[in-house]
Amino acid sequence: MERSLHTPKYVVVCNLAIVDVCSSTTIIPKLIDTFLFDSHFIKYEACLANMYFVLLFSTMQSLILVVLAYDRFVAICFPLRYHNIITNTSMIVIIAVMWAIAALMAIIPIFLFTRLSFCRSIVINSYFCDYGPAFHLACNDNSPNFIMGTLGTTIFFVAPVTVIGLSYACIIFVLLKIATQERCLKAMKTCTSHLIMVAIFYLPICATYIAALSSTIHPNARIINTSLACVIPPMLNPIIYSLKTEEIMLAIKKKNYIKGTN
Repeated sequence: MERSLHTPKYVVVCNLAIVDVCSSTTIIPKLIDTFLFDSHFIKYEACLANMYFVLLFSTMQSLILVVLAYDRFVAICFPLRYHNIITNTSMIVIIAVMWAIAALMAIIPIFLFTRLSFCRSIVINSYFCDYGPAFHLACNDNSPNFIMGTLGTTIFFVAPVTVIGLSYACIIFVLLKIATQERCLKAMKTCTSHLIMVAIFYLPICATYIAALSSTIHPNARIINTSLACVIPPMLNPIIYSLKTEEIMLAIKKKNYIKGTN
């Protein structure tokens, strides 16, 4: 293993890779089953399990992007204290707490979902057990599910986007205040991989919710946007971090050099 990558930042990146693999495993098989094999049936218990893991891993993706923003914020705004604040131990603790929070918060919507009754249509307008379209099919009162869905979206998607935006606003303010243009560009270059990941993960989700708030979103448009948010980030994240991160590129070059000399 490359010792230069045994840093707090890559503890988080490693967890992001795990979440990406798990998220893809949760979503893509059902996507293939639905669109290639024209299978539109899933058992109730399997639907609950699918719903839980989709909520869990999408929540973790969002939280990990916040942690990476925190890492960049400390690295640029408090460079002299970075190695005191950001350690492997602190990152492991932060990630462990986030896994626990995400696991707990994903259980609550499933518990609320089990109290619903379905006496009319049981056709979900999605290629997986999407929580929003699913609970709207209920015949009895689904207001707790709506409140929980709104609360979860606010806490785990709206709040993270806001925090990430504020962290980069602070980064830009600090760089413009104390850094030369060359140092400013060099510092922002270290953030490009994270900013790209934030864009490809949040933009489809934001587009879906903005469209839903402004008008009635077509089910097919929701499916396309959800597909983009669930499939593209896990596919592109490894490529982005490999090509846009200096440490990984240096490690790859070093490995290739050692193989070439042997």
